[in-house]
Amino acid sequence: MKSRQHWLLLGCAAPAAAFFLMFWLLPVLRLMALPAEKGWATYFAVLTDGRYVQSMVNTVLLSLGVTLATLILGGAVGVYLARREFVGKRMLLSLLTLPLSFPGVIIGFFVILLGGRQGLVADLSDALVGERITFAYGLLGLFLAYLYFSLPRAIATYAAAAESMNMQLEEAARSLGASRLRVVRDVWLPELAPTTLACGAILFATSMGAFGTAFTLASKFEVIPITIYNEFTNYANFALAASLSIALGVVTWLVLFVARHFGGNPTVR
Repeated sequence: MKSRQHWLLLGCAAPAAAFFLMFWLLPVLRLMALPAEKGWATYFAVLTDGRYVQSMVNTVLLSLGVTLATLILGGAVGVYLARREFVGKRMLLSLLTLPLSFPGVIIGFFVILLGGRQGLVADLSDALVGERITFAYGLLGLFLAYLYFSLPRAIATYAAAAESMNMQLEEAARSLGASRLRVVRDVWLPELAPTTLACGAILFATSMGAFGTAFTLASKFEVIPITIYNEFTNYANFALAASLSIALGVVTWLVLFVARHFGGNPTVR
């Protein structure tokens, strides 16, 4: 009986093991080995070549800025929605989280319709000052697109976290005469700290690896996913593309590891 269960367990595990081997382990090992074909210095190209250093710095700073802005705005909106009851609340929450259903390319297209060469801002500025003002294809356009893409995740996460907060702590603080600011500082922020850390890590990792939005908008501001795409698509430099991919993976993995270590499992609710 035990022997039959043993073979049944092996039979069930075999497809999962084969899938893991073919679609995760072997590609990762191949990715790790590719840069060595061009010499070990290829592994450090992201630290030694000015163009790649700038691309990585651009990506990290943009991701940090988007993460910080998203946490502030998403936290404020999410907590407000969780603590208030009003007519149309569910409809408003549905509209705020609607961008979750949009791929990055569509969000990039939205920004182009707003701030592109034929966008609304360009038409208005041309009518008012005689000059077509655009912002879609640089840092501002990428920032707004990433923010638009990230906000629904933060709002949904904070709303769920705020609904599960211990209200007795807030009531005790108010009964002791604490002001609203003191309640936010001494009760809300500590209660929401694990959520903030976990959500921030996910938002940062998502921004670091975002491709569809960057592919649509990043013509004046290069980020590392576009650099990787150009290397293996336009220049057929697979070794260097693999090296940059490893560097991108290491940065995002470190952020997720730190968040998991200090704040638990960084899973967006």
